[in-house]
Amino acid sequence: MTDEAGFIEKLINDKYQDKAFKHLLDLYQERLYWHIRKLVITHDNANDVLQETFIRIYKSLPKFKQQSSLHTWMYKIAYNESIRFLENNKKKYHASIDDISEQYLEDLMEDVFFEGNEIQLKLQRILLKLPEKQRQIFQLKYYDELKFKEIETIIGINENTIKTSYYAAVKMIERNIESVDLFIKYLD
Repeated sequence: MTDEAGFIEKLINDKYQDKAFKHLLDLYQERLYWHIRKLVITHDNANDVLQETFIRIYKSLPKFKQQSSLHTWMYKIAYNESIRFLENNKKKYHASIDDISEQYLEDLMEDVFFEGNEIQLKLQRILLKLPEKQRQIFQLKYYDELKFKEIETIIGINENTIKTSYYAAVKMIERNIESVDLFIKYLD
């Protein structure tokens, strides 16, 4: 987007808002879906969080101060909505994050929208064993290809801490990818 400030003006101008927001959806819906999906694991959960994310983006646009890029700001909203969803599920089911993560992995393996192979399932199992913040940092950097500075803006942790956490996650994954057992249900 060459003129982000002009695009933002259209997003908050009643005359152009609907068309501009549709364009925003076209540009970011798929990217934000996959960003959210990596955090909440399943397709249905990701769709729910994505809808809440775009509602929050729409309502918050007039307050956007442009201290970061529109892209980073929207990722932060999507990240916060995903964390809110995970926290609500944790409270709702009175379960630990590990129990919920294990359930998400089982749901992922049964999800008709999951097109992953065995190595992707192994990676998900390793990621679910990482501390929650470290997993989120890894996903933002590895999958979403965000810069460390952007991740700092999104999750509010010092850039050096983010780098340390990311590289520790990479080492953990490299050490464990071959030894992860999968509990795949085989159908007769």
